[in-house]
Amino acid sequence: MPQHDPAARVCRDCDGFASVAITTGTRHRDGTRVTLRITCPACKGTGIAPTARLVRVGR
Repeated sequence: MPQHDPAARVCRDCDGFASVAITTGTRHRDGTRVTLRITCPACKGTGIAPTARLVRVGR
């Protein structure tokens, strides 16, 4: 398990593991497993929490 920099803001949705490979259970003809590569939609695969943006509303 990788060690995180304490100053970096780790994404709370993926806990810093931004990309994963999931096996579907089926196999290709050569015997290897079919995998899906998924990236975290919150941090878009960076592993770092997105920064909050301040928006002024009103006058």
